Amino acid sequence: MSRTIGARLDEATRHLPAPLAVVDLEALEANATDLVRRAEGTPVRVASKSVRVRHVLEQVLARPGFAGVMAYSLREALWLAREGVDDVLVGYPTVDTEALDELAADPRAAAAVTLMVDDVAQVDLAAQAAAAHGAQLRACLDIDASLRLRLGPVGAHLGVRRSPVHTPADAAALARAAARRDGIEVRGVMFYEAQVAGLPDTSAAVRAVKRLSIRDLATRRRAVVDAVQDAVGHALKLVNSGGSGSVGSSVSDPTVTEVTAGSGLFVPTLFDGYRSFEPRPAAFFGLDVVRVPAPGYATAFGGGYVASGPAAASRLPRPVWPEGLALTGREGAGEVQTPLRLGGGADLRVGDRVWFRHAKAGEVMERFETVHLVRGGTVEASVPTYRGEGRTFG
Repeated sequence: MSRTIGARLDEATRHLPAPLAVVDLEALEANATDLVRRAEGTPVRVASKSVRVRHVLEQVLARPGFAGVMAYSLREALWLAREGVDDVLVGYPTVDTEALDELAADPRAAAAVTLMVDDVAQVDLAAQAAAAHGAQLRACLDIDASLRLRLGPVGAHLGVRRSPVHTPADAAALARAAARRDGIEVRGVMFYEAQVAGLPDTSAAVRAVKRLSIRDLATRRRAVVDAVQDAVGHALKLVNSGGSGSVGSSVSDPTVTEVTAGSGLFVPTLFDGYRSFEPRPAAFFGLDVVRVPAPGYATAFGGGYVASGPAAASRLPRPVWPEGLALTGREGAGEVQTPLRLGGGADLRVGDRVWFRHAKAGEVMERFETVHLVRGGTVEASVPTYRGEGRTFG
């Protein structure tokens, strides 16, 4: 974090109590512009779980090059549709029968929301809701985009454990089953190549996995789309792929109709090692020093905002301003206090403010009711997060 940004955040929020969350609008807008540039004319769908601030979602969607939201919950999708978002793809399957019933009972929401499925059991729940209300519900098939290698007698699965649907035959079978259900329209397919989009370029091995994955998907994606279209008897309206770290490689495939990105707007610490784009951190949280327990140490109030995923140091927040600060190995980021080691000439006193970055983009917003949008050295607006609007979806 540059000295300029740290000083600007200090100046802009001096009158505000901590803990507090901020978004640097200049960095956010530069990141949004960069995503559109890398998408090369392919529409960018915004992943809401990496934002979780409706005002920011609306501002990004108003920019040329962005179209639609990928929600992480059906209940979230229903809320966004009722707030005026007219294209919401639910990124994960649901078995929430109450929410499915709400969707089927609301013609406007049913026209705006596309469900994600990777199992006939999920399709059946949606079909039951559709039948109860005489509705037509839209579905997208979640295709496993992981890389599967045969290494001697043992296979290797490189990527997340996501969908069971991997081959064109798998996809065609699910598509046929879904198309046979009244009230279900198979609208598209999604490929999330987590081993490309979600891994920083930290080693030659990782870069090799990415190259192999891109090569695999370049042929398998087309084959899956052809198989699904043959199975349902019509062209697909939606072929979604990518993530913030793989926008460029995803749009190089002419089969892809849109890419999804979200983390690339805020750029959390897990994205610092990417070579595919220039990371411009845009989201920060500030804590105040409440005591100095010993020479070379300072203790801030709050801060235990640990990211999901494997329990590791990479999931901890990182102090970035003033420079030279580090978490302690014994306490890390604590629920009510975060001790910091001072180095590099850093000097903290009671009442000073420390700025941190979170490991993941949207998760930190679950900790705050308000986020302050900073431009230059002033707060341009203070807006509610999802939590501030009384909305929590997971």
